Amino acid sequence: MSTIHPWERRIYIDTEFSDLEAPKLISIAMVAEDGPELYGELADFDRNACSDFVRVNVLPLLGKDPEQTMKRDALRDAVQTWMSQFAGLKQRPVICYDHPIDVQLLWDLIGGRPPGWKVKLISSRIDPVTREQYFREHGGRHHALYDARANRAAYR
Repeated sequence: MSTIHPWERRIYIDTEFSDLEAPKLISIAMVAEDGPELYGELADFDRNACSDFVRVNVLPLLGKDPEQTMKRDALRDAVQTWMSQFAGLKQRPVICYDHPIDVQLLWDLIGGRPPGWKVKLISSRIDPVTREQYFREHGGRHHALYDARANRAAYR
């Protein structure tokens, strides 16, 4: 798969977080439009701060791969290292998100937006039929990696 835009490289992001009122990061995924992916879960988040929805729909999906579960500093370093592969390229990286909390939690994790990175709210550009088809075929709703992949697949 090659990039669609000659000057921008879309990076689809999704996070899972504690609740809407006081969101605290649980997991994060970043999926480049041309393949590279990152996924990580926090080992040290407060399960008591999670809403009932998160307890029922998100927490059971966590912990499948112990190598993807890490402390906050390690997750920050992993995200920064992954993002560094896009520095200095002709195509400017664009964080594509469907909810503002996703990008807010990313900047909180890594200490702010890196120079040269753009952001784009894409919720109005996600085809709901294609997204639902992705979930039917691949599963994973309410898991950051699958949600980011679904957004990539359904972006129009």
